[in-house]
Amino acid sequence: MGVIKYGASPIAWTNDDLPSLGGDTPLESCLADIRDVGFDGVELGGKFPRRADRLAPLLKQYDLELVGGWYSSNLLTRSVEDEIDAMQDHLALLKAMKCSVFIVAETSNAIHGDRNEPMRDQPTLGGEDWRMFCERMSALGDYLHGEGLRLAYHHHLGTSVEKKPDLDKFLALTNDNVGLTLDVGHAAGGGVDAAEIIAGYPSRIVHVHCKDIRRSVFDGVRDRGSSFLDGVLEGMFTVPGDGDVDFEPVFRALKQIGYEGWIIVEAEQDPAKAPPKEYALKGLETLKQLSAGAGLGA
Repeated sequence: MGVIKYGASPIAWTNDDLPSLGGDTPLESCLADIRDVGFDGVELGGKFPRRADRLAPLLKQYDLELVGGWYSSNLLTRSVEDEIDAMQDHLALLKAMKCSVFIVAETSNAIHGDRNEPMRDQPTLGGEDWRMFCERMSALGDYLHGEGLRLAYHHHLGTSVEKKPDLDKFLALTNDNVGLTLDVGHAAGGGVDAAEIIAGYPSRIVHVHCKDIRRSVFDGVRDRGSSFLDGVLEGMFTVPGDGDVDFEPVFRALKQIGYEGWIIVEAEQDPAKAPPKEYALKGLETLKQLSAGAGLGA
């Protein structure tokens, strides 16, 4: 039976894309909350030290592991060699902190960080761009494999890999060294059946993000032509157990493939409206109940 560990994203405390959300929250307060709730680890955030000799003792103080952290790739606009050069500082930190996954999302044409772009206007790729992008991502996966980490690609609303046809094409055109960060909330928003992706691509599931969505809020944001960040402000995301996503099939599917590794509570919300510690506790309790019900992990 594979071991499951639970981590938190600090984005609920301090949102790097919307600094007005929790911008004045000290990193130490965030880490103390994450420890007190009972998580095993935490992903990187903008306020974290980026040197292992500073980050390691800080996390040890709060009895937390570093899970990894988002890396923005630009493989549509630069070569694999240039991308590898650009990621060296991030890679060195993850290796020093003994992380096992390298979370990547292509952002060269992404719109999720732009409040002037409607969330529904997803960027798309032509056939030749798909081929080039996936070849480059596969080469990046090969490189990271040689460095001892698994590339964990993060499909995401507002990027070229959002909907099920995008995800199917991406997984078909990349090699097995390109794993997936399965994000249940982004899957639901993109019309992707997360349990179906797990069952269809078991060897590619290497990291799991669990956020919930409030469907009526999400649909309203998309229908009105509002941006992804406007949706965050309006509360389209929340923690597992507080929205409309049915997580039980997802956890049954994870059990079926023998998933082991990290499951992350990640829900970007306004901390003034959704107290992060309170919501994180609800999210973690929900995940543990789901895991127990599915017989997942230890």
